[in-house]
Amino acid sequence: MTNLANQSWFQSPGLQKILTLLNKDGAETRVVGGAVRNSLMDLAVGDIDLATTLLPEEVMGRAAARGIKAVPTGIAHGTVTLVVDGQPFEVTTLRRDVETDGRHAQVAFGADWQEDADRRDLTINALYARADGEVVDLVGGLADIESRTIRFIGDAEQRIAEDYLRVLRFFRFFAYYGSGRPDATGLKACARARSQLKSLSAERVWSELKKLLSARDPGRALLWMRQSGVLTEILPESEKWGIDAIPGLIAAEQALGWTPDPLLRLSAIVPKDAGRMAGLATRIRLSNAEALALERFARTPKPQDTVTDVAFDRDLYRFGKEGFIAVLKLDLASTRANAESDPKAMTRSARLSALLKRAEAFVRPVMPIKGSDLLACGVPSGPRIGEILGTLEESWIASSFTLDRERLLARGAELAAK
Repeated sequence: MTNLANQSWFQSPGLQKILTLLNKDGAETRVVGGAVRNSLMDLAVGDIDLATTLLPEEVMGRAAARGIKAVPTGIAHGTVTLVVDGQPFEVTTLRRDVETDGRHAQVAFGADWQEDADRRDLTINALYARADGEVVDLVGGLADIESRTIRFIGDAEQRIAEDYLRVLRFFRFFAYYGSGRPDATGLKACARARSQLKSLSAERVWSELKKLLSARDPGRALLWMRQSGVLTEILPESEKWGIDAIPGLIAAEQALGWTPDPLLRLSAIVPKDAGRMAGLATRIRLSNAEALALERFARTPKPQDTVTDVAFDRDLYRFGKEGFIAVLKLDLASTRANAESDPKAMTRSARLSALLKRAEAFVRPVMPIKGSDLLACGVPSGPRIGEILGTLEESWIASSFTLDRERLLARGAELAAK
């Protein structure tokens, strides 16, 4: 019988304190979901969630009696967060769905573990661990963990109809935990439901897609998303551009030790066009920082192999290092992927690697003078100040940032006198 009692995370004082508190007087509380799944797959355990037969008010009452901080983070849906020694534990009352519309569910609290398991999405996410560490499997999740099969609980189409975001969750969990081909029934159900993804908020779709693109290797998941029509549904910009660049990018990441970057991977599957990137950022509701990163990438030119270090530094100043880092990584990944068929690829890869290293180390120099310095030298205020400052900046860049303050001010005075 599978038991997690000897796992270090399971023995943590905070978790044991909560399990002791919530497993008495006829109540039962179990660890559920990701912590159980990851532990069984020998993966790192992060958040620890619990399911309980206690009502939310009873959970909060017991916590208050023991001096444990309780936060009603989702009390309408039965969730209370208990904080022990700074670590949060989400505790949710057993539930069953009363009504669903593909986006939200109305739930009723209960005490039936089978009903609670049946309403969850995937078999590997519906495993429980009792207070003694014994794993309880009510949906066949243990066998699916063994075979690394990502499978919906019960009827796949029904599970998806309860929340259409589960289409993307199916592929996301396949990217992280699946192997081989996706479950055929689940894949067909996702393909049939793809048009319903437009009913979801852009924020939910991007949040799920971003998690998928953060996986160590999302390549197979993206391939099946493409084949099922799901990728085109949520990223129509990718249709003609394709996902051909993804395998080479992932290979480069793993060979060169790059941290997986969901925005870089997104950039690899949509056209490098500033207008389209801006439209995409608006449509899927990227944060300001994310939208800016895509804009910088789209507006940054690809450097030539023959560019000198001095000229490249000027470009880094003008366009910013962030855009060049993204451009160079994608170019380097593509070049490495074509190495077998391109005899010049090794030489080009070496040069791109050198430019990438230079871009990552680049510190943008600060121009020695500002508009206030020109005013102090007697240049009249107004639009002319900006014009002169712009001209001086171009001269400073052209000098490879060597013109000093005195020469720039002298040149500024000359320009003002004309």
